Amino acid sequence: MTAAALRAERVSRSVAAGGSRFTLLIQRFEVAPGARVAVVGPSGCGKSTLFALLALALRPDTGEVLTLAGGDALALWRAGRGDALAALRGQSVGFVPQTGALLPFLSLRDNIALPQRILARPDPARVSALAERLGIAAILERRPAEVSVGQRQRAAVARALAHRPAVVLADEPTASVHPAQADVILDLLARTAEEDGAALVIATHDAARAEAAGYAVAPARPDADAALTRFCWPA
Repeated sequence: MTAAALRAERVSRSVAAGGSRFTLLIQRFEVAPGARVAVVGPSGCGKSTLFALLALALRPDTGEVLTLAGGDALALWRAGRGDALAALRGQSVGFVPQTGALLPFLSLRDNIALPQRILARPDPARVSALAERLGIAAILERRPAEVSVGQRQRAAVARALAHRPAVVLADEPTASVHPAQADVILDLLARTAEEDGAALVIATHDAARAEAAGYAVAPARPDADAALTRFCWPA
């Protein structure tokens, strides 16, 4: 049986906002290498909190299991091993934030290659190939301020895939692009993750588009008072 690339059980995090408190509870979440899952839910239901927990960017309040690419992230959090968590995150996670978050002083090419540079694993051919697939090959020497919002988002997608991570997390990766380009991005993420044997998890409001692109749809379920969102996949 193939080990899960990403696994969480009874992991929770509470967040204070606007004088109220919201809790996300991951009852169970397991994604195999090469699988693709779309997390769907209304705005404010905790999708970004979920992704921050899975990306090891946010410490859980409680948890029984949290493993990523074979690494026991929960044990590292409990031991205060920030260095080991950073190493596990840097090597095993590719992350696409909602806003792209490119470094403004680097060209698109250097932004995309940054994860490779950090890991001392340069692969300029992969950078060029990803850029070609995403339609940004002609603007790789430009800086983020010199291109459109959609082009910056496509560069962020390429950056997340550049170092062949075991897990790719994309928080609303198509929110800033034209609908036609959205299908290209969903397809590229899916095909590249499958080729690399990576687990792929995206957040989206467009369940129909994700399902049409071959993603399994995993709903985030807020309770009636919206103070708690439960997440369980496979259901």
